[in-house]
Amino acid sequence: MRAIADWLRRRAENVAAAMLAVMFGAFVVQIVFRYLLDWPLGWTSELTVVLWLWLVLWGSAFVVREREAIRFDLLVAAAGRRARVAMGVVAALALVVLYAASLPATWEYVSFMKVERTSYLKIRFDWLYSIYLVFAVAVIVRYLRILARLLRGAEPEEADPSVSGSGL
Repeated sequence: MRAIADWLRRRAENVAAAMLAVMFGAFVVQIVFRYLLDWPLGWTSELTVVLWLWLVLWGSAFVVREREAIRFDLLVAAAGRRARVAMGVVAALALVVLYAASLPATWEYVSFMKVERTSYLKIRFDWLYSIYLVFAVAVIVRYLRILARLLRGAEPEEADPSVSGSGL
């Protein structure tokens, strides 16, 4: 199971890298056409914004690991083991409940947005915003796993501020 999860994570990283490459290419095309040819293109700017939105939410859902997330954990770091577990349980429960509670309204909004399209690329907004639903479900699943691990008595994952890297 771990090998499958690692393979899926690498494919998610590939998708994120492809989005970043296309976004960079659109950005370069935009600069060339605007400043060298004096012929601004609207679609390049729109594509860059759309890909940025998808890249951030896709990366947060499938690429960034919990220990790589940015945290402000002064209180957690100063607390004892039992208090850290309790804070982790409360935080995980709160996130699961809040994201789950927001899903019906989010689904309704995303579904409603099928009537609108982007200006240049004519992408339906329901397709554009659907990444948020994927992100929300991924967050719920992630924090349910964290909650289960904490309830079994595992220590919350600690970020090591002395180590930086790409997560490999």
